[in-house]
Amino acid sequence: MNHFDQLIDIDSKPDDSPVTVADREAENSILEDLESLFPNIPVIAEEAVSSGQIPDFDRCFFLVDPLDGTREFIAGRNEFTVNIALIEDQIPTFGIIYAPALEQLYVTFAPNQSGQLFLAPGFLGENVTNCNEIRAREMPDEELDVLVSYSHTDEETENYLKEISIKSRVRAGSSLKFCLLAKGSADLYPRYGRTMEWDTAAGQAILQAAGGSVLQIDGSPFLYGKKHKNFANPGFIARGIHPPL
Repeated sequence: MNHFDQLIDIDSKPDDSPVTVADREAENSILEDLESLFPNIPVIAEEAVSSGQIPDFDRCFFLVDPLDGTREFIAGRNEFTVNIALIEDQIPTFGIIYAPALEQLYVTFAPNQSGQLFLAPGFLGENVTNCNEIRAREMPDEELDVLVSYSHTDEETENYLKEISIKSRVRAGSSLKFCLLAKGSADLYPRYGRTMEWDTAAGQAILQAAGGSVLQIDGSPFLYGKKHKNFANPGFIARGIHPPL
């Protein structure tokens, strides 16, 4: 937050995506804390991977995106997040997403329970009482409220949207799209374009615990730990509560 809405240097990574000092400082802080709290669990973190630092990992590891929505951050929009997820046997079982500029935190509490807290940056209180359980809503058969990205559009996603009945298109940044589904504010978030595992894992954990789902375009499970693909994701459909595809 010290860097938000300030003039900062912007670099480009090998894939031409932007990176700032805020990304790097946030990741260093998160890695230090995870190492202290969970020294035996490896961490796959976005900026470390971009510089070739990939630890050995097996069935259990963390995925970290220290600043999801860097383009939103650079543009001065407040819909950027910090994403941390625990992966067990290729499935995200715990997720936490914090949107500091919005003072909103989303987290999984149990396999079938997610919650939303309102938390100001820098809050160090031990007892947090303003937590509300959230739940995805039942999807209608038509007239869907569909989430789309501010910064990322692609022809395949647009073609998919032309084939379904849409009530509204809601633009949202970063992993907050998963959170909006999880708390029942929208029905569907299709994404054919490129994402990385640290972009989606925490959101998937939160959405699944709230009753929703994330699946590949063909309906198969959306899994993690794809080191052979440099942790790139296939396309996916994230949605509220609905019978299987």
